[in-house]
Amino acid sequence: MRRRASAVFLLAWLVAGVVKAAEAASGMAQPLAYDYSSSSECLPEPMDAHYGGGIIRNGDFSAGLQGWSAFGYGSLAVGSSPAGNRYAVATNRTRPYQSVSQKVLLQNDTHYTLSAWLQVSDGIADVRAVVKTAGGDFIHSGGVEARSGCWSILKGGLTAAAAGQAELYFESNATVDIWVDNVSLQPFSREEWSAHHEAAIKKARKKTVRLQARDAAGNPVAGARMHIEHVRNGFPLGSAMSKEILTNPGYQRWFTSRFTVTTFENEMKWYSTEAIPGREDYSVPDAMLRFAKSHGIAVRGHNIFWDDPSTQMGWVKALSGEQLRRATEKRIKSVMSRYSGQVIAWDVVNENLHFDFFEGRFGWEASAAFYRKAHQMDGGALMSMNEFNTLEQPGDLTVLPGKYLRKLWQIKAFPGNGNAARMGIGLEGHFSAQPNIPYIRAALDTMAQANAPIWLTEIDVAPGPDQARHLEQILREVYAHPAVHGIILWTAWHPQGCYVMCLTDNNFKNLPAGDVVDKLIWEWKTRSHVGVADADGYYETELFHGDYKVTVTHPAANSTVAQSLSVDRESDNEFTIHV
Repeated sequence: MRRRASAVFLLAWLVAGVVKAAEAASGMAQPLAYDYSSSSECLPEPMDAHYGGGIIRNGDFSAGLQGWSAFGYGSLAVGSSPAGNRYAVATNRTRPYQSVSQKVLLQNDTHYTLSAWLQVSDGIADVRAVVKTAGGDFIHSGGVEARSGCWSILKGGLTAAAAGQAELYFESNATVDIWVDNVSLQPFSREEWSAHHEAAIKKARKKTVRLQARDAAGNPVAGARMHIEHVRNGFPLGSAMSKEILTNPGYQRWFTSRFTVTTFENEMKWYSTEAIPGREDYSVPDAMLRFAKSHGIAVRGHNIFWDDPSTQMGWVKALSGEQLRRATEKRIKSVMSRYSGQVIAWDVVNENLHFDFFEGRFGWEASAAFYRKAHQMDGGALMSMNEFNTLEQPGDLTVLPGKYLRKLWQIKAFPGNGNAARMGIGLEGHFSAQPNIPYIRAALDTMAQANAPIWLTEIDVAPGPDQARHLEQILREVYAHPAVHGIILWTAWHPQGCYVMCLTDNNFKNLPAGDVVDKLIWEWKTRSHVGVADADGYYETELFHGDYKVTVTHPAANSTVAQSLSVDRESDNEFTIHV
Protein backbone atom coordinates (compact mmCIF):
# COMPACT_ATOMS: atom_id res chain seq x y z
CA MET A 1 0.00 0.00 0.00
CA ARG A 2 2.80 2.42 0.85
CA ARG A 3 4.57 1.82 -2.49
CA ARG A 4 1.31 2.32 -4.41
CA ALA A 5 0.58 5.60 -2.60
CA SER A 6 4.09 6.87 -3.29
CA ALA A 7 3.76 5.95 -6.97
CA VAL A 8 0.45 7.78 -7.28
CA PHE A 9 1.89 10.85 -5.57
CA LEU A 10 4.95 10.76 -7.84
CA LEU A 11 2.72 10.65 -10.93
CA ALA A 12 0.68 13.60 -9.65
CA TRP A 13 3.87 15.52 -8.91
CA LEU A 14 5.23 14.89 -12.43
CA VAL A 15 1.95 15.89 -14.07
CA ALA A 16 1.86 19.08 -12.00
CA GLY A 17 5.40 19.87 -13.14
CA VAL A 18 4.49 19.36 -16.80
CA VAL A 19 1.40 21.58 -16.46
CA LYS A 20 3.44 24.25 -14.70
CA ALA A 21 6.10 24.18 -17.45
CA ALA A 22 3.43 24.41 -20.16
CA GLU A 23 1.80 27.38 -18.44
CA ALA A 24 5.15 29.13 -18.13
CA ALA A 25 5.93 28.54 -21.81
CA SER A 26 2.56 29.98 -22.84
CA GLY A 27 2.87 32.98 -20.56
CA MET A 28 -0.17 31.90 -18.53
CA ALA A 29 1.59 31.28 -15.22
CA GLN A 30 1.36 33.97 -12.58
CA PRO A 31 3.77 33.90 -9.65
CA LEU A 32 2.11 32.93 -6.41
CA ALA A 33 2.30 35.88 -4.04
CA TYR A 34 4.47 35.37 -0.99
CA ASP A 35 2.73 35.42 2.39
CA TYR A 36 4.79 37.60 4.78
CA SER A 37 2.45 36.98 7.70
CA SER A 38 3.70 35.45 10.91
CA SER A 39 2.96 35.74 14.60
CA SER A 40 4.99 36.42 17.71
CA GLU A 41 2.09 35.50 20.00
CA CYS A 42 1.04 32.20 21.51
CA LEU A 43 -2.60 31.79 20.44
CA PRO A 44 -5.53 29.79 21.85
CA GLU A 45 -6.17 28.34 18.37
CA PRO A 46 -3.77 28.16 15.43
CA MET A 47 -4.22 30.29 12.34
CA ASP A 48 -4.94 28.69 8.99
CA ALA A 49 -2.06 27.05 7.16
CA HIS A 50 -0.18 29.22 4.69
CA TYR A 51 -0.99 28.47 1.03
CA GLY A 52 -3.63 25.96 2.09
CA GLY A 53 -0.82 23.66 3.19
CA GLY A 54 1.09 23.72 -0.10
CA ILE A 55 2.26 20.23 -1.00
CA ILE A 56 1.48 18.88 2.47
CA ARG A 57 -1.48 16.49 2.46
CA ASN A 58 -4.03 16.86 5.23
CA GLY A 59 -1.95 19.59 6.86
CA ASP A 60 -4.82 20.57 9.15
CA PHE A 61 -5.46 16.95 10.29
CA SER A 62 -9.15 17.29 9.44
CA ALA A 63 -8.83 13.74 8.08
CA GLY A 64 -7.11 12.50 11.20
CA LEU A 65 -3.62 11.12 10.58
CA GLN A 66 -4.17 10.37 6.90
CA GLY A 67 -0.92 11.10 5.01
CA TRP A 68 1.11 11.20 8.23
CA SER A 69 3.20 8.60 10.01
CA ALA A 70 5.18 8.20 13.22
CA PHE A 71 8.86 9.10 12.89
CA GLY A 72 11.43 7.20 14.94
CA TYR A 73 9.04 4.51 16.21
CA GLY A 74 7.04 7.06 18.16
CA SER A 75 3.34 6.97 18.99
CA LEU A 76 0.73 9.20 17.40
CA ALA A 77 -2.76 10.23 18.33
CA VAL A 78 -5.33 12.77 17.18
CA GLY A 79 -6.25 15.58 19.55
CA SER A 80 -9.21 17.92 19.41
CA SER A 81 -9.82 21.32 20.97
CA PRO A 82 -13.14 22.38 22.54
CA ALA A 83 -13.76 24.38 19.36
CA GLY A 84 -13.43 21.19 17.29
CA ASN A 85 -9.99 21.86 15.84
CA ARG A 86 -8.09 18.61 15.20
CA TYR A 87 -4.32 18.15 15.44
CA ALA A 88 -1.65 15.46 15.75
CA VAL A 89 -0.10 14.49 19.07
CA ALA A 90 3.27 12.74 19.27
CA THR A 91 3.12 10.85 22.57
CA ASN A 92 5.32 8.59 24.70
CA ARG A 93 8.44 10.26 23.36
CA THR A 94 11.79 8.98 24.61
CA ARG A 95 14.00 10.29 21.78
CA PRO A 96 14.28 13.86 20.39
CA TYR A 97 13.30 12.82 16.86
CA GLN A 98 10.15 10.88 17.76
CA SER A 99 7.26 12.82 16.26
CA VAL A 100 4.81 13.08 13.40
CA SER A 101 6.21 13.04 9.87
CA GLN A 102 5.20 13.18 6.23
CA LYS A 103 7.05 12.11 3.11
CA VAL A 104 7.19 14.69 0.33
CA LEU A 105 8.77 14.90 -3.10
CA LEU A 106 11.11 17.85 -3.49
CA GLN A 107 11.89 19.49 -6.81
CA ASN A 108 15.43 20.38 -7.80
CA ASP A 109 16.68 23.93 -7.27
CA THR A 110 13.45 25.05 -5.62
CA HIS A 111 12.84 27.22 -2.56
CA TYR A 112 10.36 25.92 0.01
CA THR A 113 8.65 27.96 2.68
CA LEU A 114 7.65 25.97 5.76
CA SER A 115 5.22 26.77 8.54
CA ALA A 116 3.54 24.81 11.30
CA TRP A 117 1.70 25.54 14.52
CA LEU A 118 3.11 23.78 17.57
CA GLN A 119 2.25 23.22 21.21
CA VAL A 120 3.70 20.98 23.92
CA SER A 121 1.89 19.08 26.63
CA ASP A 122 3.74 20.64 29.54
CA GLY A 123 5.89 23.70 30.20
CA ILE A 124 8.08 25.19 27.46
CA ALA A 125 10.24 23.32 24.94
CA ASP A 126 12.27 24.11 21.85
CA VAL A 127 10.89 22.35 18.78
CA ARG A 128 12.76 22.21 15.51
CA ALA A 129 11.58 21.27 12.00
CA VAL A 130 13.90 18.89 10.15
CA VAL A 131 13.81 17.61 6.58
CA LYS A 132 15.56 14.29 5.97
CA THR A 133 16.57 13.97 2.32
CA ALA A 134 16.96 10.83 0.23
CA GLY A 135 20.72 11.34 0.42
CA GLY A 136 20.66 11.08 4.19
CA ASP A 137 21.10 14.79 4.94
CA PHE A 138 19.18 16.34 7.83
CA ILE A 139 18.28 19.95 7.01
CA HIS A 140 17.31 22.17 9.94
CA SER A 141 14.49 24.30 8.56
CA GLY A 142 13.31 26.39 11.51
CA GLY A 143 12.47 26.28 15.18
CA VAL A 144 10.19 27.74 17.82
CA GLU A 145 9.88 27.87 21.57
CA ALA A 146 6.59 25.98 21.98
CA ARG A 147 4.44 26.25 25.10
CA SER A 148 1.63 24.37 26.74
CA GLY A 149 -1.85 25.86 26.60
CA CYS A 150 -1.41 27.84 23.37
CA TRP A 151 -0.12 27.55 19.81
CA SER A 152 3.09 29.10 18.41
CA ILE A 153 4.04 29.33 14.76
CA LEU A 154 7.27 27.89 13.43
CA LYS A 155 8.10 29.65 10.19
CA GLY A 156 11.12 28.52 8.22
CA GLY A 157 12.21 27.01 4.95
CA LEU A 158 14.85 25.28 2.88
CA THR A 159 16.17 24.96 -0.64
CA ALA A 160 16.14 21.57 -2.33
CA ALA A 161 19.55 20.89 -3.85
CA ALA A 162 18.29 17.80 -5.67
CA ALA A 163 14.95 16.27 -6.61
CA GLY A 164 13.73 13.29 -4.69
CA GLN A 165 11.76 12.00 -1.78
CA ALA A 166 12.28 13.61 1.62
CA GLU A 167 10.63 13.42 5.01
CA LEU A 168 9.53 16.33 7.19
CA TYR A 169 9.40 15.81 10.93
CA PHE A 170 9.72 17.74 14.20
CA GLU A 171 12.15 17.15 17.06
CA SER A 172 12.71 18.32 20.61
CA ASN A 173 15.18 17.39 23.32
CA ALA A 174 12.33 17.59 25.83
CA THR A 175 10.29 14.39 26.24
CA VAL A 176 6.97 16.22 26.37
CA ASP A 177 4.21 15.43 23.89
CA ILE A 178 4.43 17.54 20.72
CA TRP A 179 1.18 18.81 19.21
CA VAL A 180 1.28 19.75 15.50
CA ASP A 181 -1.29 21.53 13.36
CA ASN A 182 -1.79 23.48 10.12
CA VAL A 183 1.47 22.46 8.46
CA SER A 184 2.47 24.00 5.14
CA LEU A 185 5.33 23.38 2.70
CA GLN A 186 5.06 25.58 -0.38
CA PRO A 187 7.49 25.39 -3.34
CA PHE A 188 8.63 28.46 -5.26
CA SER A 189 10.80 28.40 -8.36
CA ARG A 190 13.79 30.73 -8.61
CA GLU A 191 11.80 32.85 -11.04
CA GLU A 192 8.88 33.14 -8.64
CA TRP A 193 11.25 34.01 -5.80
CA SER A 194 12.79 36.78 -7.91
CA ALA A 195 9.31 38.05 -8.75
CA HIS A 196 8.68 38.42 -5.00
CA HIS A 197 11.83 40.55 -4.77
CA GLU A 198 10.68 42.81 -7.58
CA ALA A 199 7.22 43.26 -6.09
CA ALA A 200 8.60 44.00 -2.61
CA ILE A 201 11.21 46.45 -3.91
CA LYS A 202 8.57 48.29 -5.91
CA LYS A 203 6.46 48.66 -2.79
CA ALA A 204 9.12 49.24 -0.10
CA ARG A 205 12.05 50.91 -1.91
CA LYS A 206 10.43 52.94 -4.70
CA LYS A 207 7.79 55.60 -5.08
CA THR A 208 5.86 56.92 -8.07
CA VAL A 209 6.11 60.71 -8.03
CA ARG A 210 4.57 63.50 -10.11
CA LEU A 211 6.72 66.51 -10.86
CA GLN A 212 4.93 69.66 -12.03
CA ALA A 213 6.62 72.62 -13.66
CA ARG A 214 5.02 76.03 -13.09
CA ASP A 215 6.04 79.48 -14.26
CA ALA A 216 6.37 82.60 -12.11
CA ALA A 217 2.64 83.25 -12.40
CA GLY A 218 1.82 79.75 -11.20
CA ASN A 219 0.73 78.45 -14.60
CA PRO A 220 1.66 74.90 -15.68
CA VAL A 221 4.53 74.74 -18.15
CA ALA A 222 3.65 72.23 -20.85
CA GLY A 223 6.60 70.57 -22.56
CA ALA A 224 9.10 71.45 -19.81
CA ARG A 225 12.14 69.19 -19.97
CA MET A 226 13.05 67.61 -16.64
CA HIS A 227 16.49 66.10 -16.17
CA ILE A 228 16.46 63.79 -13.12
CA GLU A 229 19.75 62.87 -11.48
CA HIS A 230 19.98 60.42 -8.57
CA VAL A 231 22.48 62.01 -6.18
CA ARG A 232 22.37 59.67 -3.17
CA ASN A 233 20.69 56.37 -2.39
CA GLY A 234 18.04 56.55 0.29
CA PHE A 235 18.50 52.99 1.56
CA PRO A 236 21.48 52.82 3.95
CA LEU A 237 24.07 50.41 2.56
CA GLY A 238 27.55 50.35 4.02
CA SER A 239 30.55 48.47 5.27
CA ALA A 240 32.51 48.20 8.46
CA MET A 241 35.52 50.51 8.55
CA SER A 242 39.00 49.94 9.98
CA LYS A 243 41.44 52.56 11.27
CA GLU A 244 43.58 52.01 8.15
CA ILE A 245 41.22 54.36 6.33
CA LEU A 246 42.75 57.31 8.18
CA THR A 247 46.10 57.00 6.42
CA ASN A 248 45.30 55.28 3.12
CA PRO A 249 43.98 57.55 0.32
CA GLY A 250 43.17 54.55 -1.88
CA TYR A 251 40.99 53.04 0.81
CA GLN A 252 39.35 56.42 1.37
CA ARG A 253 38.44 56.88 -2.31
CA TRP A 254 37.19 53.32 -2.67
CA PHE A 255 35.03 53.49 0.48
CA THR A 256 33.51 56.97 0.13
CA SER A 257 32.50 56.41 -3.50
CA ARG A 258 30.18 53.57 -2.48
CA PHE A 259 28.87 53.61 1.08
CA THR A 260 26.54 55.85 3.07
CA VAL A 261 26.79 54.20 6.49
CA THR A 262 29.48 52.45 8.52
CA THR A 263 30.37 50.71 11.75
CA PHE A 264 33.84 50.91 13.24
CA GLU A 265 35.09 47.35 13.36
CA ASN A 266 36.86 47.45 16.76
CA GLU A 267 37.92 51.01 17.43
CA MET A 268 34.98 52.13 19.59
CA LYS A 269 34.87 48.97 21.74
CA TRP A 270 35.82 49.12 25.40
CA TYR A 271 38.99 47.08 24.96
CA SER A 272 40.16 49.57 22.31
CA THR A 273 39.48 52.76 24.25
CA GLU A 274 40.56 51.68 27.77
CA ALA A 275 43.01 48.81 27.45
CA ILE A 276 44.65 49.99 30.67
CA PRO A 277 42.25 50.88 33.50
CA GLY A 278 41.84 54.61 33.91
CA ARG A 279 43.73 55.49 30.70
CA GLU A 280 41.10 56.25 28.07
CA ASP A 281 42.12 57.00 24.50
CA TYR A 282 39.48 57.96 21.94
CA SER A 283 41.85 59.50 19.42
CA VAL A 284 41.31 56.82 16.77
CA PRO A 285 37.48 56.64 16.85
CA ASP A 286 37.40 60.45 17.08
CA ALA A 287 39.39 60.69 13.85
CA MET A 288 37.28 58.00 12.16
CA LEU A 289 34.08 59.80 13.12
CA ARG A 290 35.41 63.09 11.74
CA PHE A 291 36.31 61.34 8.49
CA ALA A 292 32.88 59.71 8.18
CA LYS A 293 31.04 62.96 8.91
CA SER A 294 33.13 64.88 6.39
CA HIS A 295 31.86 62.50 3.69
CA GLY A 296 28.24 62.35 4.85
CA ILE A 297 28.59 58.76 6.08
CA ALA A 298 26.37 57.82 9.04
CA VAL A 299 27.91 55.80 11.90
CA ARG A 300 26.50 53.05 14.13
CA GLY A 301 27.98 53.00 17.65
CA HIS A 302 29.56 49.57 18.14
CA ASN A 303 29.59 48.72 20.94
CA ILE A 304 29.14 49.93 24.52
CA PHE A 305 29.40 46.50 26.17
CA TRP A 306 29.97 42.98 24.89
CA ASP A 307 28.48 40.10 26.88
CA ASP A 308 31.00 37.55 25.59
CA PRO A 309 33.39 36.71 28.48
CA SER A 310 36.24 36.07 26.04
CA THR A 311 36.18 39.73 24.94
CA GLN A 312 36.58 41.16 28.45
CA MET A 313 39.92 42.61 29.39
CA GLY A 314 41.80 40.88 32.18
CA TRP A 315 41.47 43.88 34.45
CA VAL A 316 37.69 43.88 33.96
CA LYS A 317 37.38 40.20 34.82
CA ALA A 318 39.40 40.77 38.00
CA LEU A 319 37.07 43.47 39.39
CA SER A 320 34.83 42.81 42.35
CA GLY A 321 31.09 43.29 41.95
CA GLU A 322 31.08 46.88 43.20
CA GLN A 323 34.24 47.75 41.27
CA LEU A 324 32.70 46.36 38.07
CA ARG A 325 29.56 48.37 38.66
CA ARG A 326 31.57 51.58 38.95
CA ALA A 327 33.64 50.65 35.88
CA THR A 328 30.55 50.04 33.74
CA GLU A 329 28.99 53.30 34.89
CA LYS A 330 32.15 55.12 33.90
CA ARG A 331 32.33 53.33 30.54
CA ILE A 332 28.78 54.08 29.43
CA LYS A 333 29.02 57.72 30.50
CA SER A 334 32.39 58.13 28.83
CA VAL A 335 31.60 56.71 25.39
CA MET A 336 28.05 58.01 25.16
CA SER A 337 28.69 61.54 26.38
CA ARG A 338 31.44 61.73 23.76
CA TYR A 339 29.38 60.50 20.80
CA SER A 340 25.77 61.26 21.79
CA GLY A 341 23.91 62.82 18.87
CA GLN A 342 26.64 61.78 16.43
CA VAL A 343 25.69 58.14 15.80
CA ILE A 344 22.44 56.75 14.45
CA ALA A 345 22.33 53.65 16.68
CA TRP A 346 24.08 51.97 19.60
CA ASP A 347 24.80 48.27 20.04
CA VAL A 348 24.30 48.61 23.77
CA VAL A 349 25.02 45.05 24.98
CA ASN A 350 26.42 43.01 22.12
CA GLU A 351 25.34 39.36 21.77
CA ASN A 352 23.39 39.17 25.02
CA LEU A 353 21.48 36.05 24.00
CA HIS A 354 24.50 33.86 23.36
CA PHE A 355 26.46 35.28 26.29
CA ASP A 356 25.81 36.70 29.77
CA PHE A 357 28.99 38.08 31.31
CA PHE A 358 27.24 41.10 32.82
CA GLU A 359 24.05 39.20 33.69
CA GLY A 360 26.21 36.68 35.50
CA ARG A 361 27.72 39.44 37.63
CA PHE A 362 24.73 41.78 38.07
CA GLY A 363 21.64 39.61 37.56
CA TRP A 364 19.21 38.98 34.69
CA GLU A 365 18.24 42.65 34.41
CA ALA A 366 21.78 43.86 33.61
CA SER A 367 21.15 44.38 29.89
CA ALA A 368 17.84 46.13 30.48
CA ALA A 369 19.45 48.55 32.94
CA PHE A 370 22.21 49.37 30.46
CA TYR A 371 19.61 50.06 27.76
CA ARG A 372 17.72 52.37 30.10
CA LYS A 373 20.86 54.37 30.82
CA ALA A 374 21.82 54.48 27.15
CA HIS A 375 18.43 55.79 26.12
CA GLN A 376 18.63 58.47 28.79
CA MET A 377 21.97 59.63 27.40
CA ASP A 378 21.13 59.57 23.68
CA GLY A 379 17.37 59.51 23.14
CA GLY A 380 17.62 60.17 19.41
CA ALA A 381 19.55 57.02 18.54
CA LEU A 382 18.24 53.50 18.07
CA MET A 383 19.15 51.19 20.93
CA SER A 384 19.99 47.97 19.14
CA MET A 385 20.20 44.35 20.21
CA ASN A 386 22.97 42.87 18.06
CA GLU A 387 23.09 39.06 17.67
CA PHE A 388 24.33 36.33 15.36
CA ASN A 389 22.64 33.18 14.00
CA THR A 390 19.04 34.40 14.24
CA LEU A 391 19.09 34.52 10.44
CA GLU A 392 22.10 32.37 9.68
CA GLN A 393 21.48 29.09 11.51
CA PRO A 394 17.97 27.58 11.87
CA GLY A 395 19.52 24.99 14.17
CA ASP A 396 20.80 27.47 16.77
CA LEU A 397 17.99 27.25 19.30
CA THR A 398 19.56 29.91 21.55
CA VAL A 399 18.66 32.75 19.20
CA LEU A 400 15.45 31.66 17.52
CA PRO A 401 13.45 34.67 16.27
CA GLY A 402 10.88 34.19 19.04
CA LYS A 403 13.58 34.12 21.73
CA TYR A 404 15.21 37.24 20.30
CA LEU A 405 11.86 39.05 20.44
CA ARG A 406 11.21 37.86 23.99
CA LYS A 407 14.54 39.38 25.09
CA LEU A 408 13.73 42.59 23.24
CA TRP A 409 10.37 42.88 25.00
CA GLN A 410 11.97 42.06 28.34
CA ILE A 411 14.28 45.05 27.87
CA LYS A 412 11.42 47.32 26.79
CA ALA A 413 9.31 46.25 29.79
CA PHE A 414 12.07 47.14 32.27
CA PRO A 415 11.11 50.13 34.48
CA GLY A 416 12.11 53.36 32.77
CA ASN A 417 12.23 51.91 29.26
CA GLY A 418 8.75 51.27 27.90
CA ASN A 419 7.72 52.57 24.49
CA ALA A 420 9.95 55.62 24.91
CA ALA A 421 13.06 53.50 24.34
CA ARG A 422 13.73 53.45 20.59
CA MET A 423 14.67 49.79 20.26
CA GLY A 424 16.14 48.46 17.05
CA ILE A 425 16.87 44.92 15.87
CA GLY A 426 20.47 44.16 14.86
CA LEU A 427 21.05 40.88 13.03
CA GLU A 428 24.72 40.27 12.30
CA GLY A 429 24.52 37.89 9.35
CA HIS A 430 27.75 35.83 9.48
CA PHE A 431 26.66 33.24 6.95
CA SER A 432 28.12 29.85 6.22
CA ALA A 433 29.11 28.80 2.70
CA GLN A 434 25.54 27.50 2.15
CA PRO A 435 23.01 30.10 3.37
CA ASN A 436 19.38 29.03 3.76
CA ILE A 437 17.66 31.73 1.72
CA PRO A 438 14.01 30.78 2.45
CA TYR A 439 14.78 30.66 6.16
CA ILE A 440 16.23 34.19 6.05
CA ARG A 441 12.95 35.52 4.69
CA ALA A 442 10.85 33.52 7.14
CA ALA A 443 12.90 34.65 10.13
CA LEU A 444 12.59 38.27 9.02
CA ASP A 445 8.82 37.79 8.77
CA THR A 446 8.73 36.79 12.43
CA MET A 447 11.15 39.52 13.54
CA ALA A 448 8.98 42.09 11.78
CA GLN A 449 6.23 41.42 14.32
CA ALA A 450 8.13 43.64 16.78
CA ASN A 451 7.47 46.72 14.60
CA ALA A 452 11.06 47.80 15.25
CA PRO A 453 13.62 48.80 12.58
CA ILE A 454 15.64 45.78 11.46
CA TRP A 455 19.26 46.22 10.41
CA LEU A 456 21.64 43.66 8.99
CA THR A 457 24.73 44.81 10.84
CA GLU A 458 27.68 42.54 9.99
CA ILE A 459 27.04 40.61 6.78
CA ASP A 460 29.73 38.30 5.47
CA VAL A 461 29.86 34.85 3.85
CA ALA A 462 32.35 32.11 4.63
CA PRO A 463 35.04 31.54 1.98
CA GLY A 464 34.23 29.13 -0.81
CA PRO A 465 33.92 28.93 -4.59
CA ASP A 466 30.37 30.38 -4.47
CA GLN A 467 31.03 33.11 -1.90
CA ALA A 468 30.17 35.99 -4.24
CA ARG A 469 27.06 34.26 -5.60
CA HIS A 470 25.75 33.53 -2.13
CA LEU A 471 26.49 37.10 -1.03
CA GLU A 472 24.35 38.35 -3.89
CA GLN A 473 21.50 36.01 -2.91
CA ILE A 474 21.64 37.21 0.70
CA LEU A 475 21.80 40.91 -0.18
CA ARG A 476 18.91 40.61 -2.61
CA GLU A 477 16.86 38.80 0.02
CA VAL A 478 17.37 41.25 2.86
CA TYR A 479 17.17 44.37 0.70
CA ALA A 480 13.79 43.28 -0.66
CA HIS A 481 12.29 42.53 2.73
CA PRO A 482 10.06 45.47 3.74
CA ALA A 483 11.02 45.25 7.44
CA VAL A 484 14.75 45.83 6.77
CA HIS A 485 15.94 49.42 7.23
CA GLY A 486 19.67 49.13 6.49
CA ILE A 487 22.58 46.86 5.63
CA ILE A 488 26.21 46.91 6.73
CA LEU A 489 28.79 44.46 5.41
CA TRP A 490 31.45 43.16 7.81
CA THR A 491 34.23 43.80 5.32
CA ALA A 492 36.60 46.27 6.95
CA TRP A 493 39.83 46.25 4.93
CA HIS A 494 43.22 45.39 6.43
CA PRO A 495 46.45 44.92 4.46
CA GLN A 496 46.87 41.52 6.13
CA GLY A 497 43.31 40.47 5.19
CA CYS A 498 39.72 40.95 6.32
CA TYR A 499 37.79 39.24 9.12
CA VAL A 500 36.13 36.67 6.81
CA MET A 501 35.33 38.35 3.51
CA CYS A 502 37.10 41.11 1.58
CA LEU A 503 35.53 43.21 -1.14
CA THR A 504 38.82 44.51 -2.55
CA ASP A 505 42.46 43.57 -2.83
CA ASN A 506 45.30 45.66 -1.45
CA ASN A 507 45.37 47.78 -4.61
CA PHE A 508 41.65 48.51 -4.14
CA LYS A 509 40.62 46.54 -7.17
CA ASN A 510 37.37 44.73 -6.57
CA LEU A 511 37.33 41.06 -5.74
CA PRO A 512 34.26 39.07 -6.93
CA ALA A 513 32.34 39.95 -3.74
CA GLY A 514 33.10 43.64 -4.36
CA ASP A 515 31.81 43.36 -7.92
CA VAL A 516 28.54 41.99 -6.51
CA VAL A 517 28.19 44.96 -4.17
CA ASP A 518 28.89 47.46 -6.93
CA LYS A 519 26.43 45.74 -9.26
CA LEU A 520 23.66 45.95 -6.66
CA ILE A 521 24.42 49.57 -5.76
CA TRP A 522 24.05 50.38 -9.45
CA GLU A 523 20.91 48.28 -9.81
CA TRP A 524 19.23 49.89 -6.79
CA LYS A 525 19.66 53.37 -8.20
CA THR A 526 17.46 55.39 -10.55
CA ARG A 527 19.15 56.06 -13.90
CA SER A 528 19.62 59.70 -14.86
CA HIS A 529 17.06 60.54 -17.53
CA VAL A 530 15.03 63.32 -19.11
CA GLY A 531 11.24 63.52 -19.05
CA VAL A 532 8.88 65.91 -20.79
CA ALA A 533 5.95 67.50 -18.95
CA ASP A 534 2.44 66.96 -20.33
CA ALA A 535 -0.11 69.66 -21.13
CA ASP A 536 -0.69 70.27 -17.41
CA GLY A 537 3.02 70.55 -16.65
CA TYR A 538 3.26 67.08 -15.08
CA TYR A 539 5.87 64.40 -15.53
CA GLU A 540 5.31 61.11 -13.68
CA THR A 541 8.06 58.62 -12.94
CA GLU A 542 9.03 55.87 -10.52
CA LEU A 543 12.07 56.63 -8.36
CA PHE A 544 14.09 54.69 -5.83
CA HIS A 545 14.10 56.33 -2.43
CA GLY A 546 16.93 58.84 -2.26
CA ASP A 547 18.08 62.39 -2.93
CA TYR A 548 17.68 63.87 -6.40
CA LYS A 549 18.65 66.91 -8.41
CA VAL A 550 15.98 67.89 -10.91
CA THR A 551 16.93 70.40 -13.59
CA VAL A 552 13.94 71.88 -15.44
CA THR A 553 14.16 73.84 -18.68
CA HIS A 554 11.31 76.18 -19.71
CA PRO A 555 10.65 75.55 -23.42
CA ALA A 556 9.50 79.10 -24.20
CA ALA A 557 11.39 81.35 -21.81
CA ASN A 558 14.65 79.46 -22.35
CA SER A 559 15.26 79.46 -18.60
CA THR A 560 16.61 76.66 -16.44
CA VAL A 561 16.23 75.99 -12.73
CA ALA A 562 17.61 73.21 -10.54
CA GLN A 563 15.89 71.91 -7.45
CA SER A 564 16.79 69.24 -4.91
CA LEU A 565 14.21 66.80 -3.63
CA SER A 566 14.16 63.76 -1.37
CA VAL A 567 11.99 60.71 -1.95
CA ASP A 568 11.28 58.27 0.88
CA ARG A 569 8.44 56.33 2.49
CA GLU A 570 7.01 59.43 4.17
CA SER A 571 7.59 62.03 1.45
CA ASP A 572 4.86 63.53 -0.72
CA ASN A 573 4.01 62.02 -4.08
CA GLU A 574 3.90 65.39 -5.82
CA PHE A 575 6.56 68.08 -6.18
CA THR A 576 6.21 71.52 -7.76
CA ILE A 577 9.15 73.19 -9.49
CA HIS A 578 8.94 76.88 -10.44
CA VAL A 579 10.79 77.89 -13.60
